[in-house]
Amino acid sequence: MSFGTFRNRKLYAIPGHPAPISSPGARVLLWDAEQTEAFQAGRPVPGLPVAGDDEDLLDRNEAAAELGVTPRSWDSYQRATPELVAQSVVVAGVEHWPRRAVVAFRQGRPGKQAATGRPAGSGDAVPRAELSARVDALLQDDPAVTTTQVMDGLGVSYSTAQKVLARLRGARIADAMKGDPGLRADEAAERLAYPPAVRRAAVAEAERQAGGPAAG
Repeated sequence: MSFGTFRNRKLYAIPGHPAPISSPGARVLLWDAEQTEAFQAGRPVPGLPVAGDDEDLLDRNEAAAELGVTPRSWDSYQRATPELVAQSVVVAGVEHWPRRAVVAFRQGRPGKQAATGRPAGSGDAVPRAELSARVDALLQDDPAVTTTQVMDGLGVSYSTAQKVLARLRGARIADAMKGDPGLRADEAAERLAYPPAVRRAAVAEAERQAGGPAAG
């Protein structure tokens, strides 16, 4: 049977068909091959393995739930973390990660208590050489990402998160204005979807990087 025929006939929706094994809200639905084969052959449908093994493959929703963050935040974290990129597994076109990799990432992140007040003299969890790239990935995914979210996600101090966010936002405003000479700084900030609360600081940083006042 062709995929088109399968999709049009919606055989997976007939009574008694095994439920998808994808997480609720998944963009692509997946079914267990052994369960589906047994159902189509008229045999008893076997149960699924008990979840919780280190080698369980988690989709983006399940990985996000393991961390207690949104799927969108997980997208940013995994793209900016080489260890997670290296351990991703694509199953039927859907990206997954072993539970052990997600747990290791979670255990490597500071708790919220540390994020809201790191001890004096303690270093940031992310090496300085990697920090800009990882914050830039968060900013690319969500232009309104907050200082607290960067602190929690990357384990850096408040001042570090604030400075890096302002620098990157300012650089993006400056780049936008270079690409469109008639664009004002405030218009660039709005076009980049920066929330009003951070636009003033971002515009000031763009001016600093440009070596003079930015138009607008």
